[in-house]
Amino acid sequence: MMKKRYRLFSEHLKRRFGGRVHKISIDAGFGCPNRSDGRAGSGCLFCDPGGSGAVGIERDLSITDQLAAGHDVMVRKYKAKRFMAYFQPFSNTFAPVARLMRDYDEALRAPDVVGLAIGTRPDCLPDEVLEMLAEYHRQTYLWLEIGLQSSHDVTLARLRRGHDYACFLDAYRRAKQQGLRVCVHVIIGLPGESRRQVLETADEMARLRIDGVKLHLLHVLRGTPLGDLYEKGEIDVLAMRDYVTLVCDVIERLHPATLIHRLTGDGPRDSLLAPLWSLNKWEVLNAIDAELERRGTQQGDRCERGS
Repeated sequence: MMKKRYRLFSEHLKRRFGGRVHKISIDAGFGCPNRSDGRAGSGCLFCDPGGSGAVGIERDLSITDQLAAGHDVMVRKYKAKRFMAYFQPFSNTFAPVARLMRDYDEALRAPDVVGLAIGTRPDCLPDEVLEMLAEYHRQTYLWLEIGLQSSHDVTLARLRRGHDYACFLDAYRRAKQQGLRVCVHVIIGLPGESRRQVLETADEMARLRIDGVKLHLLHVLRGTPLGDLYEKGEIDVLAMRDYVTLVCDVIERLHPATLIHRLTGDGPRDSLLAPLWSLNKWEVLNAIDAELERRGTQQGDRCERGS
């Protein structure tokens, strides 16, 4: 097997817990401030009507039952023994602190759950929420996952994100002041973004020395505003070769201490319009490894703050 030239989050979990840790995605019923009624409305340009990353989640079940269902699948498929409860779709800090604590506590009571991953937006992190998350950080293994997508305000406006980069920087700074582990989500292949802009976002992540990063391929889904633009021929998507090249460029610029949680993704087959090559996830991951091998480079080689 080819040696990885970047720091994999999954390997970090193995070392910390003495074996593999699998995430179970759950939908706790939170909304999003970027939608007209929490869940109604289109939200961001790319977002699925059911919330990003909502594939396969049995949202009608309780948190306990969602975790039990996911637990059974992971044990059957992977003989998994340890899990993180991943609050994934929508904005999972967009509620009063008492409600958040109730749901997080329910997740932590589930069998074999060793920690929490909480996905949210930078404009859903008031001080009282971060203080509460810091308490959980002291009690369990916790990652706060913040959707940024790009460090460029012109891109964020084009995506209809509803916040700017300064909002992210403020939320990130306050999260780090609380001692939280932060994973930042970045999308590659966004409409109108140049290679230079993608690399500038990578350089910003290196400057901040972020704890973790998820690199997402832009998926164009049916039923989204982005999908409508694609079907009208108003936007295009990256070819696989171009995506692989850009991901490797980004990896080289990231700080060598940053944990890489994700390098691509496979969208839902029933609603994915493009790029269809993304359905071959392992082919993409293998191509990234092969390109870094060909270059003879690794994570941090072009990071200006690699010390």
